[in-house]
Amino acid sequence: MDFGFSQEQEMLRATARKFLDNECTSTFVRARMEEPAGVTDEFWAKLAEQGWLGLIYPEEYGGTGLGFVDLTVLMEEMGRCVMPGPFVSTVLLGGLAILEAGSLAQKKEWLPRIATGEAKAALAWTEPNARWDAAGVTATARETKGGVVLTGTKLFVLDAHTADVLVVVARTAEGKSPEGGVSLFLVPKGAKGMTVKLLPTMDATRKLCEVNLKDVTVGADAVLGTKGGGWPPLARVIERATVALCAEMCGGAQKVLDMTTEYAKIRIAFGKPIGTYQGVKHKAADMLVDVENAKSLTYYAAWAVDENAPEAPLAVSMAKAYASDAYRKVSATGIQLHGGIGFTWEHDLHLYFKRAKSSEFTFGDATYHRERVAQLISL
Repeated sequence: MDFGFSQEQEMLRATARKFLDNECTSTFVRARMEEPAGVTDEFWAKLAEQGWLGLIYPEEYGGTGLGFVDLTVLMEEMGRCVMPGPFVSTVLLGGLAILEAGSLAQKKEWLPRIATGEAKAALAWTEPNARWDAAGVTATARETKGGVVLTGTKLFVLDAHTADVLVVVARTAEGKSPEGGVSLFLVPKGAKGMTVKLLPTMDATRKLCEVNLKDVTVGADAVLGTKGGGWPPLARVIERATVALCAEMCGGAQKVLDMTTEYAKIRIAFGKPIGTYQGVKHKAADMLVDVENAKSLTYYAAWAVDENAPEAPLAVSMAKAYASDAYRKVSATGIQLHGGIGFTWEHDLHLYFKRAKSSEFTFGDATYHRERVAQLISL
């Protein structure tokens, strides 16, 4: 049985690596870390030219209609270079929410613009209570004659400051379960009563924001899907975005492993390369095991999501729980094996360690997903 990637997927990997090696160097990444936007218009336009902004969108909306296994290939390469910018927030959160829950008119309005790089999107989901489940949605949506009034605070919103439209998750009514009454709303940039504040973060390659909604009024046509029925499509979006994030984490971990093994071959200590010493070899072997296991779980989750398999939620949480720990451990070990140089600002390892730490908690950390795995297997 062939578990490998197809020839087309390997071509996508090769093309992505060549492009990103040229366009997304560490110098480029460090420069974007210092800027609020986190990306340049030129670079974003080049991503659109590659067809990556619409990779998983149907062709009728300006996309290429590929699947999440294809996206996994691309996200690994993005992870290898710690690519900055609002790709995850635009393509995998805001845009995917519109694809999953939006009306035909909403999809036609926004998805082609996202695919061409004309518009960016974001998902305002999490709140100060720091919960990832439906019970964490406390922002309210109150119906009036003029439409719907949104009130609440959203925290740790990826790239809200650059988004042309936000998909806001709010509660229209209390249901019998926490999932009941959750609705999704399209809120355009600059809506009256909405303020967006950029937050300081450890990982400056990603930009997080606080979004305050103070009596923000949107029309009835701003609802994505049905009122009170927003949680099922949102859950699908988060599952798919989590798979993509796991793939990015695998790519970053693989790059750290490559950097570390190469360094172990050329760094001389006591007359021999440090890679010849057992303490270094065994740590590198552990890094490889962590990377390969994370990849296997991620590929399985990507397949399950692509096929809408019943075990997809379980596969996604298994992958995220493992990848969260693996990327952090591999990055930390990479710094340790590099010695003093690994702790310096001039070395790129800190970029990967910081990305590993931010990714660890994005969409739920390992503890959250282990608990979710336990629940899914009825424990």
